[in-house]
Amino acid sequence: MLAMNKYKVLGITAVTIAATILATSCKDNKSTGWEYAPNMYEHIAYDPDQKNPNFKDGKTAQVPPAGTIPLGFTRFDYPNTKDGYLQAGLEVKNPIAQNKANFDEGKVLFEHYCSPCHGVTGQGDGLVVQHGFPAPPSYSKGQSSRGGAMKELTDGKIYHTITYGVNSMGSYASQLAPEERWKVITYVHHLQNL
Repeated sequence: MLAMNKYKVLGITAVTIAATILATSCKDNKSTGWEYAPNMYEHIAYDPDQKNPNFKDGKTAQVPPAGTIPLGFTRFDYPNTKDGYLQAGLEVKNPIAQNKANFDEGKVLFEHYCSPCHGVTGQGDGLVVQHGFPAPPSYSKGQSSRGGAMKELTDGKIYHTITYGVNSMGSYASQLAPEERWKVITYVHHLQNL
């Protein structure tokens, strides 16, 4: 008798659970069921292109306050002019350590970004030149278009040129981070002595 009551209670419990699952699963066809961390896709933050009542101009995407510097950004306060180039040449020095690791990484970066025009040895005989484009001057024998021998270019002058570009060479500021530019400069100084 006791065993029969157990089976009856278990049966009623199973039917109740099944009926509850059936009733709750059919109530909303669009529902995916229980939500785990719904704020992952139903966020309360404003999208950058949405209107935002929290700001006077009503825009969510705001310009950073004047004088602020983005995290990880390195300032280079020399204008893209010949005077800025000359001033950078006098004042800017390579801040990274002159060691084998930086030299080797500078070589790899130079070969990837610079050698198509400047050539692997910096003689201005890269693949681009072989396809009919004007040759850049040789680092060891050529003359700079801004005056002076290429072999006498200082850290600041090379950094300024990589950052802003000159003549046919465009800016590499978006391709090479500041520290990578310094590593390339370490390798370029080696090419100036070839």
